[in-house]
Amino acid sequence: MKRFLSIAFIVLLFLNTIGYYGVFVGLYHRNDVAMNNVFDSDNYSGLQLITIKIPVSIPYLFDQTDFERAQGEFQHEGEFYRLVKQRYAKDTLTVLCVKDDTHKKIDRALKDYVRTFGDNHNDSKSTLKITVNFLKDYLPQALSIYTVSPGWVYSLQHNSFFRTPIPAFTASIIHPPERA
Repeated sequence: MKRFLSIAFIVLLFLNTIGYYGVFVGLYHRNDVAMNNVFDSDNYSGLQLITIKIPVSIPYLFDQTDFERAQGEFQHEGEFYRLVKQRYAKDTLTVLCVKDDTHKKIDRALKDYVRTFGDNHNDSKSTLKITVNFLKDYLPQALSIYTVSPGWVYSLQHNSFFRTPIPAFTASIIHPPERA
């Protein structure tokens, strides 16, 4: 009984320390592993595949006859997609991808969980915008860095006086001895 109680308190302390964000990270990881296993074993139907053709001109890349396994994910218009295969042929990159509904459900659950942190609920039809968004702390954000200065700047100052070399320091031309 003491062992069970101590394990329960450790789990409660663990959840209190990292919050449920760790649970969501675990769900994301489990979904990644499951999807990669399905794609590696080619255990999916062809009806699920979405074909995207991107015109790209890469001069030193040879045309591929077969598709090769690709890994990655992207989001477009609120939908999550996973890359399955890709092929470069005739200046076109053809990417086969699958819509990932599980990732979308986990993401929606995380957003709903984070929404519970604030005091203002969206039940009322007020036009107040929530200024504090805790989701920014947990999800990756894009970061753009723009340069303000052109970099290291060194100003040149030209002297106005004319310099002439002193004859004592000029190199004298020495000819080789003549042959007899």
